Amino acid sequence: MKIHIKHMVSQRCIKVVENALDTSGILYKCVNLGEVELLEPELFESKKENLNKILLECGLELLYEKRMTTVEKIKNCIIEMVHNSNELPKIKLSIYLSKKLNLNYTYLSNLFKEVTGMTIQHFIVLHKIEKAKELILYNELTLNEITHQLQYSSVAHLSTQFKQVTGITPSHFKKVKTFKNRVFLEQIELNNLRLA
Repeated sequence: MKIHIKHMVSQRCIKVVENALDTSGILYKCVNLGEVELLEPELFESKKENLNKILLECGLELLYEKRMTTVEKIKNCIIEMVHNSNELPKIKLSIYLSKKLNLNYTYLSNLFKEVTGMTIQHFIVLHKIEKAKELILYNELTLNEITHQLQYSSVAHLSTQFKQVTGITPSHFKKVKTFKNRVFLEQIELNNLRLA
């Protein structure tokens, strides 16, 4: 049996969930982004309220509704794709998500918009810009290399979206070089950032 957890977006979250499971006495096979495979599902029912209480204290939450679980899977795929790989897939993102989740993209897109109030594309842009901020701060890649890695058509395209999301250009961001402008992955959608 698999259970799903909301706002689980990083390796740190995986460790938090593992500790919560251990504390609750719930045996598990593995923990991945947004998902836990249980060893003894029958014991989970009696311990899930305690687990959820521990998770809520850490900013995480058990997901019960299938639609919410699917939305969390979409988010986790995007976060993994943008933040945990060196290069975005060469195929269209709609095809990538459909294959990864084994669901029709139109269904995924409509569901995501209905549940979150934003489009999948907007969510991807927010995460790509956050990744661009990270790469700019590390100062290991040129803006051209960042543009290529994040699969923007040009530096101008990246700069336009960067300014729409952050209010400043990548060049200005590079000059101020401050980590306080970074956003926790879990907070990206909650910050109510809007593209013009």
